[in-house]
Amino acid sequence: MLAYRFRMDRLMPISFSDPKDRDEKEPRARELSKIAGLLRIALTVTLILLAVWLMKDVLAVVFASALMAVVLHGLARMVRRHVTFIPYQAAVALVTVVILLAVAGLAWSSGPAIGDQFIRLKQALVQQSGDLKSHLSGSTLGQLVLDHLPTAVGGNDATSGSLGSLGSGLAGSVTGILSSAFGVLGTLAVILIAGLYFALSPAIYIDGFLRLFPTQHRGSARTLLMAAGTTLWAWTAGQALDMLVVGILSGIGLSLIGVPLALALGVVAGLCNFIPYIGAIMGAVPAVLLGLSMGTKEALFVAILYSVIQFFEGNVLAPLIQRRAVHMPPAVAILSQTVFSSILGIPGLILASPITAALLAMGDKATAPLEDEDQTKRDVGEIFEDEARKE
Repeated sequence: MLAYRFRMDRLMPISFSDPKDRDEKEPRARELSKIAGLLRIALTVTLILLAVWLMKDVLAVVFASALMAVVLHGLARMVRRHVTFIPYQAAVALVTVVILLAVAGLAWSSGPAIGDQFIRLKQALVQQSGDLKSHLSGSTLGQLVLDHLPTAVGGNDATSGSLGSLGSGLAGSVTGILSSAFGVLGTLAVILIAGLYFALSPAIYIDGFLRLFPTQHRGSARTLLMAAGTTLWAWTAGQALDMLVVGILSGIGLSLIGVPLALALGVVAGLCNFIPYIGAIMGAVPAVLLGLSMGTKEALFVAILYSVIQFFEGNVLAPLIQRRAVHMPPAVAILSQTVFSSILGIPGLILASPITAALLAMGDKATAPLEDEDQTKRDVGEIFEDEARKE
């Protein structure tokens, strides 16, 4: 009997507190548990942000390598659709060899001319920037403008951040790339090699990343990663076509106007267009500066040319590409460039759009769609009730 009572006591612990006290303590314990959970989430987010800040340069290279891997992976899958008997690794190797041969052929045929034009472009920009600064220094309004421009673009304001403003981004795009070619080439080599290894065996790296998640969340994490990869491939393919068209139109238009170094300026315009919205201004600045060296009328023609090209790109070309690629709201794109450039510097400005596209794709996959997508449009007055019925 005593043994039976002892076992029952172990199975059913006895509490000597009043039932009313227990009822009052249980809600308090639940509240404390919620607060502890929020604190854990806040601490986790803080540690992640701190890690991103401390490893920002490495993370930029890692993401650029992943983006390169997505490009090679997408091209290899296109090859395998038409040549089904070729293994995946062989398709990646074939795509890589073809790209290297194309780059080598371009460098062999047009490399000296492009290199010479870029050297002359840098010299012309330096000279024209000095002449423009001297001209502005001769007037009160011009001196006021120089006092508020950062030193990176030839101004007198030494307190401006490296990428806290649009001016710094313009400087980084024009002078930074042209003056630090060896650093860019070294980083580019690391990105290409790492991206090739990522593309050759993507499953190994994806599975290794998924093992960082609890077992019950690995399926959702895999779905989000696949959505991000698909979006990055669509965004990169669309952006490459956009860059090619803008570069060709800019080079042809500048040659017709008679601006020197039209080939190099067209390449700069196409490369800068990798950065939506802000990149258009970055690509137009050197062309306008060279236009000013010829005269005010030529500079005006250059400005009109770039305005027409960007109008065509924004209203005709980009909508056609976005039907098959990915749509990114303009305000989100511009704000993402500001945020990521302040965190990662120049690489953040360049990679802001693909990072944002991947994050938007994962957010869209992780959240449920709205039941009535037109309700908000009606609430804010963007459309009326009769318009919604017609749609």
